[in-house]
Amino acid sequence: MLNVGLSRTRAGAVVIAGLATMTGLVACSSSSTAGAQGGGAGSFTCPTTTSGDWSPTIAAPSAPPAAASAGGTVNIVAYSVPKPAYDALSSAFQKTPAGSGVTFKSSYGPSGTQSKNVAGGQKADYVGFSVGSDLTKLVPSKVADGWDSGPTKGLVSDSVVVIAVRKGNPKHICGWDDLVKSGVKIVTPDPATSGSAKWNILAAYEHVLLNGGTEAQAKDYLTKFFKNVVVRASSGAVATTQFTSGTGDALISYEDEAIDARQAGQSIDYVVPAQSFLIENPAAVTKNASASAKNFLDYVQSVDGQTVFAQKGFRPVITGTNPGPVEGANDPNNPFPNPQKIATIEQLGGWSAVNDKFFASDGIVTKIEGSG
Repeated sequence: MLNVGLSRTRAGAVVIAGLATMTGLVACSSSSTAGAQGGGAGSFTCPTTTSGDWSPTIAAPSAPPAAASAGGTVNIVAYSVPKPAYDALSSAFQKTPAGSGVTFKSSYGPSGTQSKNVAGGQKADYVGFSVGSDLTKLVPSKVADGWDSGPTKGLVSDSVVVIAVRKGNPKHICGWDDLVKSGVKIVTPDPATSGSAKWNILAAYEHVLLNGGTEAQAKDYLTKFFKNVVVRASSGAVATTQFTSGTGDALISYEDEAIDARQAGQSIDYVVPAQSFLIENPAAVTKNASASAKNFLDYVQSVDGQTVFAQKGFRPVITGTNPGPVEGANDPNNPFPNPQKIATIEQLGGWSAVNDKFFASDGIVTKIEGSG
């Protein structure tokens, strides 16, 4: 059994204990990779190459003194994918002494767009984004320095990149190589607006390097990948809606988004590929946030709050989180299996370096998309 230990070193970065061990694990091929889903008559089941379960190493933050409710309204501005989780978190928080009488207003959309909206003056007490760079853009004008100084380094949830497929997996998609086969239609968001898109593209690129390939081979793979992309949505949530409405054969997505879709009754399967990318989602309160917003952030980062996140398909960032069976997961009793190999933002030098290398005007992704 392989357990991945996570130790936060700075915002948007983790060290994965045992990565060298994971790197030594090799699947039969990168197109026959991860624990597939489905089952039943007419279903195709991929080989299972995930191992162990998710094991964060960050101890739960010390609980703040019990706070009386400060009342008022908390304005949440966040990326679109965690809306079901934040709806559940808001409701659960309102049942605590600190949340009694507190109301919520929320705005959800593409991560990059939401960050720009807050920078432009949209009212926000609590901000949550897909990628760290969308939050750091607000420092120090809207969010104070030190927002990432706590035990979780400002992170409130983790996930991994997965591949959602049609029920029964009729195209036999088990990993990254299968996505670039002739006739496979891919749905993924647009990196110009969506944080989800950036995670997806990085996972596609890095899987080549995780398997011992070169940068040139990774660029060649990404070129083939984009040739099979049939639609680029503005956000991860919109991409999921497009896929569940019938577009494409495969959706590149957050694991939590696939789980949430199944919780909502969508008839899809998903594969956790043997090579994936660790998704780290930050949140913070703004400089002018109310006391209730600060209490809400404390709740989100507590064991109780992380349990709510986990029940909605997000991987917890602290120890001691036991959500019980997670409805919609491939294995509800072991909902968060470890990919055999996983890349991280820290390994790539952080978001500033990643954005310059991949998503700037002369970046790898920008050039590939422009040549298509």
